[in-house]
Amino acid sequence: MTSLNRPARLNRTLLVLFGLVLLAAGGFTLGTHFGRVDVLKPDSALVPPVGTVPAWAFYVAALTAVLAGLLLLRWLLAQLARKPKTHTWRFETDPTRGTTRLAANTATTPFADEVKTYPGVHDAHATLAGTRGDPALALVVRVEQDGDLTAIRHRLDTVGLPRLRQALDLGELPVTVEFRFSTKTGARAL
Repeated sequence: MTSLNRPARLNRTLLVLFGLVLLAAGGFTLGTHFGRVDVLKPDSALVPPVGTVPAWAFYVAALTAVLAGLLLLRWLLAQLARKPKTHTWRFETDPTRGTTRLAANTATTPFADEVKTYPGVHDAHATLAGTRGDPALALVVRVEQDGDLTAIRHRLDTVGLPRLRQALDLGELPVTVEFRFSTKTGARAL
């Protein structure tokens, strides 16, 4: 199944790499301090005097800093990419008679519009990811402060999702539903 949380894998990988680098740096520091690593003398200065550092070292340090900054910026931008990748689905039983193509948002827009009409729902956004053989639906529902999550979820399970599965001609459609609370409240009867 297509991952609905793509940045999570990148986060875990980068955290493991940073953790390993920090562990290696800590181990090197402790090994040097206790005399187990003979690369540096324990009583030597951490940074040599400025006049003895070759000029290329400053360029390497600056290039490393820029590269690290760009990688961290890429990591930050990956956090914003929350939507899973969508595909255009192809419905064909006999390619000689033609094909039918369906963009994922063509199917999810009416579904999200229907969910918006449920009592207590302020807004809804649906993303259909994966291929027709391995689909996944990510649904984000913004609920009013006084919205009934149980009623909304029940209506999704009994009305909305079965209709979407029928429209897409799918037996199963794995769904991830995320409820977010809105600052809006529903109309109140006095």
